[in-house]
Amino acid sequence: MDEQLTDRKKRILKAIIKTYMETGEPVGSRTISKDADLNVSSATIRNEMSDLTDLGYIVQPHTSAGRIPSDKGYRLYVDELMREKEDEIAEIRNLMIEKTDKMEKVLKNVARVLASNTNYATMVSVPQYSGNKLKFIQLSRVNELQLVAVVVCEGNVIRNQIIDLDEEMDDETLLKLNLLLNTNLNGLPIQDINLGMIARLKEQAGIHSGLVARVLDAVAATIHVDEDDLEIYTSGATNFFKYPELSDKTKATELISTFEEKQQLVDLVKERMADDNTGVQVYIGDELPISTMKDCSVVTATYELGEGMHGTIGIVGPKRMDYENVVNSLKTLKVELDEVFKKNKSNQDS
Repeated sequence: MDEQLTDRKKRILKAIIKTYMETGEPVGSRTISKDADLNVSSATIRNEMSDLTDLGYIVQPHTSAGRIPSDKGYRLYVDELMREKEDEIAEIRNLMIEKTDKMEKVLKNVARVLASNTNYATMVSVPQYSGNKLKFIQLSRVNELQLVAVVVCEGNVIRNQIIDLDEEMDDETLLKLNLLLNTNLNGLPIQDINLGMIARLKEQAGIHSGLVARVLDAVAATIHVDEDDLEIYTSGATNFFKYPELSDKTKATELISTFEEKQQLVDLVKERMADDNTGVQVYIGDELPISTMKDCSVVTATYELGEGMHGTIGIVGPKRMDYENVVNSLKTLKVELDEVFKKNKSNQDS
């Protein structure tokens, strides 16, 4: 690390590189002085830019008064960025492990308490993420012929994908691919990554177009929810025996089996999530897609935890269930869940 490179010089270099990546035009001191994070005068920035030029981090094209990053400047920027992101990813991982453990306990308890309070069967789906934007993509070397693509999205969803290489990749190429992907994709809603954009990125990647395609597959995987990925906690299935119309041996066995196997419950939740309705919904008898529940009613509600996270709470009982009590219970629970996770989030942020 160059001892003459102060924190202020680093911040100015970072601002120059970010502006140049956005505009493609040489960057002047007046442009950089508008950056609120720097909070320094144009004159100070001119002096620092002169020093950065002398140190070889930026260069001045012959036809312009502005500066553009040199390879040395890009290298410092990416090394610092990678180090920051590696620390951020490690921190996110630890937080998510802790958060996931807490969430599992809370949701299991929700299912249990709701079943006990209503005397019906209950289900709670683990929240899924929607409407995500990309925060960062990091390609790192695992060994000579393997890379790992780490994709971080809003809500701190992290996906890793190992990518096999046909031949060894040098540091410079890895650097360029990281810049290419992050310059074009950072902050972009995942659903906006369309075929046209993928084609342009592959073209810019040249001989590494196949690698870019595989990284984009990893990005797409962050919003793809397989049936096996959707976890549901259930409780109170034995409550079916409390109601004569459901306690027939065959009916009760089928209902309990549905709750134990959960696949049909997953299908129901996925169908409900696809409707994009966040209110309380009531499904009665034949309105349900589950044949074993034709003598039941299901009341569902969506709970939201912020950052694009939402899940489903459902109560299953006979058609003569106490709808008013069930609906009120779900509405109260939605508020309580929201408060629980808001509190957890504020504790983590403090």
